[in-house]
Amino acid sequence: MLFDKPPAEQAGNDDQQVSERATSNPPRRRRWKRIALISFLVLVLLGGAGMVAGGLYYRSVESSIERVDAFEGVPEESRPQAVATGAMNIMILGSDTRDPDSDSGSRTDTIILAHLPKDRSSAQLISIPRDTWVPVPKSPEGRGGRDAKINAAYAWGGAPLMVQTVEKFTGVRIDHVAMVDFAGFKEIVDALGGVEITVEEGFTSRHSLNPDGRREFVAGKQTMDGAAALDYARERYAFADGDFTRIKHQQQVIKSILDTAASGGTLASPTKLNSFVRATADAVAVDNSMSLLDLSMELRHLRGGNLTFLTCPTKGTGTIGNESVVLADKAKADKLFDAVRRDAVPDILNAVK
Repeated sequence: MLFDKPPAEQAGNDDQQVSERATSNPPRRRRWKRIALISFLVLVLLGGAGMVAGGLYYRSVESSIERVDAFEGVPEESRPQAVATGAMNIMILGSDTRDPDSDSGSRTDTIILAHLPKDRSSAQLISIPRDTWVPVPKSPEGRGGRDAKINAAYAWGGAPLMVQTVEKFTGVRIDHVAMVDFAGFKEIVDALGGVEITVEEGFTSRHSLNPDGRREFVAGKQTMDGAAALDYARERYAFADGDFTRIKHQQQVIKSILDTAASGGTLASPTKLNSFVRATADAVAVDNSMSLLDLSMELRHLRGGNLTFLTCPTKGTGTIGNESVVLADKAKADKLFDAVRRDAVPDILNAVK
């Protein structure tokens, strides 16, 4: 499975710096179809809407979904306590194995903390830049235990160490974990017949899926097929602020896919819905206690307009040692995540203004 906990030789040496380009051995099993980070969101937010009367069928789909021990070995005494009863916080991890920087599946290129308020009337998805410099707790194998880029936690200790690291950084208790591969979402976009994206400023991707490795994006509203949408969502070298623009583009594509799926013929067609849900379910791994059926039923009324995409406040980039890192704005981040803990949606939205 793509997101199995990496073996010891993948984790690197604690005495060496964390490098985005550090090589590591490939995972032992690769059972995942490479669909998308958005697969999890689409499955949860749209699946219930199309299957209110199809509980048995949906349970059969859920039974085929991969399960991971995301909380194995996470010491309970070190975890933050839940503050707001009924709210839910889900850590979504994504890896882009087509990223030119990606040498293996052991890094997490996308980290999202999804907050679902008690009344389930909305969802706030907070992206944490992968290069954010944070304290990483020590894994049971003795790795970590020092400051590093946040995505190093997965290489050092898999999902459990990512849970510990995100909880330590945010103070928010993680209720569930979902993991998917962002690189393969082109199949989902193509299944929808493309998605509509408004490009704010034209740019050239030099790491495209095109044979020559280039793709031109012109400013304005346009319909993108899967390959174009993937190139759009993964490009970062064309921008002065790199990963920050990439995060914004990923959020754009996620919202467009949700809106397209909800407004098109997917939900109205049993054949399309069956293919869509089955393919999506094959792409998702979740922790042992998560019920996608229950969650999708709770969230079946949500659409793109009910989602708010945020990015963890930062002070920009900097250099620590010889590493380029993202520096969190601790005061603003603390305010944001305190609002998440309290399930105070207005305060969450105001915290990033």
